Amino acid sequence: MRNALREIALPIGALAAALLVFGALVWLAGVDPFDMAWLLFKGAFGDAFSWQNTLQRAAPLMLTALCVALPAQAGLVVIGGEGALVLGGLACAAAATQLPLPANLAGSVLACVAGALAGALWVMLAGALRQYRGINETISSLLLAYVAIGLFKHLVEGPLRDPASLNKPSTLSLPEGLRIGGIAGSDVHWGLVLGVLACLLLGGWLRLTASGFALRVVGGNLRTAQLMGLPATRLVLLACALGGACAGLAGAVEVAAVHTNANASLIAAYGYAGILVSFIARHQPLAIVPVAILFGGFGAAGSLLQRRLGLPDASVLVLQGLTFVFILASEALRQGEPAALWRRLWPARPALKESSP
Repeated sequence: MRNALREIALPIGALAAALLVFGALVWLAGVDPFDMAWLLFKGAFGDAFSWQNTLQRAAPLMLTALCVALPAQAGLVVIGGEGALVLGGLACAAAATQLPLPANLAGSVLACVAGALAGALWVMLAGALRQYRGINETISSLLLAYVAIGLFKHLVEGPLRDPASLNKPSTLSLPEGLRIGGIAGSDVHWGLVLGVLACLLLGGWLRLTASGFALRVVGGNLRTAQLMGLPATRLVLLACALGGACAGLAGAVEVAAVHTNANASLIAAYGYAGILVSFIARHQPLAIVPVAILFGGFGAAGSLLQRRLGLPDASVLVLQGLTFVFILASEALRQGEPAALWRRLWPARPALKESSP
């Protein structure tokens, strides 16, 4: 019970500390922190329009967070979700415009599958480099993300460019029949449903299946997994492929539901924000859902802070960065007793002995 309370209290405490520090920063900038907090809540959850904007932003965050969470269950720190997302969006646009897909639900599914496959292969490459060549997956996945963005820009501005896109290079727009609409006529697209389902299904897989248990054993103690005869390499590659497929699906949905083509707007740092969401959720797929909604709300409130208080729209990125710093700092409390950490930081001075006359 005590450990469970700590698992819940530490992320909440880190988020509260980040909000306090962010409030202090905006106060130094001449803005009332209470006005900032109220507008932050109002812009995220204040009315139906705010909720739609929040949920629309939360959808890709759920999927890119899974790109971090699933490899983390296998003991890997993969932070290349941004690359898988942009390649997933590009693959979706290319499949929809270059292949004779049926202009119906089946065609939309095939285009999204193409995006998921592209993301799976890209992130699995980082896992393969780790398993077969001993290359650190954190560094390789980050560098591969930059390679993916460069490849995306080259293809969008070159071979796959729509000749009609003059000022903003983009691919051809998806046919109307392949686009993904909103839920019940709202601005919230079906990517939100896909994100929630992915978190539920993958969370159930990790907890309720033998292969999911084996993956967690590999992440918990590789030596034990090898002694038990578990196929560690295969499980690591599977985790990377599933995580990359989720990020690639996020890019495909963004193209099919939001942008209608692949362009530079797809590079919106959802992959990097997913790292933060996964860490706050402790890499648990079920916990990713509420955390992604919260951070989707932060992103949705940025424009309101800019209009009402004159703060930069990107000021919410400062809040996200502060949250990440405090989450990392909370690991010291998670891994040891708070009292022991306090004694280490502030050691007690030895008592002075009274001198004898």
